[in-house]
Amino acid sequence: MFAVIFKAKVGQLDEQYGEMVATMRQLAFEQYQCIDFVAVSEGELEVAISYWHSLDDIQAWRNDKTHQQAQALGKSRWYQSYNVEVVEVKRSYDFTA
Repeated sequence: MFAVIFKAKVGQLDEQYGEMVATMRQLAFEQYQCIDFVAVSEGELEVAISYWHSLDDIQAWRNDKTHQQAQALGKSRWYQSYNVEVVEVKRSYDFTA
């Protein structure tokens, strides 16, 4: 299993941003076999972590035309900066009370 960690310093967000986030999440699950997708914001920091079965799925999602449009809008309108890390999950465990 792999994870994509997206960390961004947020600039000006608008209504289109919220719509694009929902579209990207739906696209990841419906077309590219995303396992899980979690995002949080605090102040001007946003962190999104998505989990994937393979690097091929991540690459296909990254190269999707709609995702590329979202990336361009992120650079030009929504983010001051961002960092993306792709990591392999070596171990995972849960606890539920």
